[in-house]
Amino acid sequence: MSELPEELSTGERIRVLRERRGMTRPVLAGLVGRSTDWLKKIESGVRPLSSHSLLLKVALALHVSDLAVITGPSETAQPVNTGRLFHPASAAVWAVLLERGTRPPVALPPGTSAADYAAEVDAGWKLWHKAANNRTDVGHIVPDLVRHGEALTWAATGEERRAALVALAAAYRLAQQVIAYIGPAEAVWMLGDRAMAAAAEADDPVAMGSAAWNLANTMRAVGEHEGAMMLVTTAADRLRPHLAEAPPQWRGLYGALHLHASVTEARDGRDGSAWNHWDTADQVAKSLPTGYAELSTVFGRANVDLHAVSIATELRSSGRALALADEIDPDAIPSTERRTRLWVDTARSHLDRGDRTAALHVMGVALKISPETVRFTPQARSVAADLWRKAPRSMRQEALELAETVGILTGA
Repeated sequence: MSELPEELSTGERIRVLRERRGMTRPVLAGLVGRSTDWLKKIESGVRPLSSHSLLLKVALALHVSDLAVITGPSETAQPVNTGRLFHPASAAVWAVLLERGTRPPVALPPGTSAADYAAEVDAGWKLWHKAANNRTDVGHIVPDLVRHGEALTWAATGEERRAALVALAAAYRLAQQVIAYIGPAEAVWMLGDRAMAAAAEADDPVAMGSAAWNLANTMRAVGEHEGAMMLVTTAADRLRPHLAEAPPQWRGLYGALHLHASVTEARDGRDGSAWNHWDTADQVAKSLPTGYAELSTVFGRANVDLHAVSIATELRSSGRALALADEIDPDAIPSTERRTRLWVDTARSHLDRGDRTAALHVMGVALKISPETVRFTPQARSVAADLWRKAPRSMRQEALELAETVGILTGA
C-alpha cells in the first residue's frame, strides 16, 4: 500500500488506495461520514483535506496504518490509532432508542402533565448550556427524559398529547446534542428523524423549525451542505410570514436558522451569501429584548456576534475573525459550550496566521471552560492535533499535554 509515486497529491493517493481495495467512492465517503461529492472534490484536488481528524478517518477506512502513506513522504510517519471516541452517554442513549417497541412504556407518577414534562426538558437544555462537562451531566438524565416523553405521548390525548409531543421533540434534540460526534451515526440520525416526526405530529411550527435546525447540524457535519441549507431555509420560510405578530421565541428561532445557514455557506466559501444570512440574523437580534437568548439555540445578541467570528474563521479571514473576537465579552455568551467554541475559533484563526504560541494559549483557556466541548468537538480536536504535530520546540511539552488531555494520542 505504501509504494506510491512520491509526486502524488493527498487526493490522488486516496483515490489510488481506494481503487486498490476495490472500494467505490460512495462507500468510502459513507465510512468517513461525508458525501460522495465531497470525496470527489478531495480526490480531484478541488478541495484540500487539511483536517487531521478527517485524515485519520480516511486512513482507518482504507486500513492504512501510517498516515504518511496518505499525506506523502514529506510528512513524518504517524501511526493511525484505531480507537474511536467513547463516552458512556452514547451507549445509554442508543439503548433507550432500541427500547421503543420492544418494551412497554415506563410508568409515570400519577398526575404527570405535559407542562411538568416540558419543564424537565427545558431544565435539561439549561444544564446543557451551563455545564462544563455537558455530555456527562445531561447524559445522566436524557435517557429518562426520552422514556418519560414517549410514555406520556402514548397515554395522553388531545391538546395534552400535542404539548407532550412538542416537549418530546425537544428531548430527542437534546439527546442528539449529547451524542453528536461520539455516538453511532445511526443513533444520531434516528434521533433527528424522531424529533422531526414528533414535531410534525404536533403540528407546531417552532418545534418543526427547531428539529430542522438540529437535523441540519447533523447533515452539515457529514458534508451534506445542500441538504442542510434546504432544511434551515425551508423552516425559516415557514416562520417568516408570522414574524410581525410572533413572540420572541419564533423570531429567535428564525434568527438561529439564518445563523446556521451563514456558517454552512461560509464552509463552502460563499462569502456574500454567508454574510447576507448573518445580516438577517443581526436584524432579528436587534428586534429582540435586551439579554434575550432562545433556550436551545441560545440565539441572541451575543450568539450573533459569536457567529460573526465563526464565519470569518471558516472563510479563512483570520485577521477579521480575531478583530471581531476582541470586541466580544465572553461572559456575555449564555452558554459554556458556545463560549468555548469562541476560543476554539480564535485558536483556529491564530493557527491560520502561523501563531502557534497564541493558539496553544487560547486552547488552554477553552479547555478550562468546557473540557468536553474541546474533547468531543472535531474543530477543537483538529486544532489540538495540529499543535501537537507542529508545535515550536519550546512548547512541545504543553502541546503534548493538550493532546493527551483531549485524547488525540489515545483515540479516547
